[in-house]
Amino acid sequence: MFTGIVEELGSVVAIEHGEQSARLVLRGPLVASDATHGASIAVNGVCLTVVDHDPTTFSVDVMLETLRRSALGQLAPGDPVNLERAVRSDGRFAGHVVQGHVDGVGEVVRREPGDRWEVVTVRLPPELAAYVVEKGSIAVDGVSLTVSALDGAAGTFSVSLIPTTLALTTLGRRAVGEVVNLEVDVLAKYVERLLAARTDTLRKVEAP
Repeated sequence: MFTGIVEELGSVVAIEHGEQSARLVLRGPLVASDATHGASIAVNGVCLTVVDHDPTTFSVDVMLETLRRSALGQLAPGDPVNLERAVRSDGRFAGHVVQGHVDGVGEVVRREPGDRWEVVTVRLPPELAAYVVEKGSIAVDGVSLTVSALDGAAGTFSVSLIPTTLALTTLGRRAVGEVVNLEVDVLAKYVERLLAARTDTLRKVEAP
């Protein structure tokens, strides 16, 4: 589990493509410093498993399903990536519950600079719209953010990025038209599941 608080802005060193997978070699001295084989690291919000490492880099395998359902398939050597190690049980929980299981890919459609911040608007897949609420949490490229506005007609949501987020994550350089990984609040999905189960039970009880 993660919190969406990016620890380090790393970079892609190399990509080895296979028929059904890819191996990414990533530079991130902070997260690699205590990496172990099998450790979990979120890369742009995708939970991946360390298969090799040295003091400054680590390698992860990415299956075809993950490449298809996330923006990781569009990475190239030199690209920056958001990195976060799995949260420790005794650590400070500063963001929100992030599983590292990307729900879909969104597209940056607008950037509006302010005096010290920037409002970024993202178009999200229609099937995720019900899980996104104003003032609720969402992970964008693994960054825990608060939804500042929703436009149901346009199918978009907006987030306000402070200078630290702009400088220390990939979101500071995502251009209009680029894609980002999205993970909605898992609590919303659990609530939906529980309500659906309750409704199904009531229907069975009321059935003649």
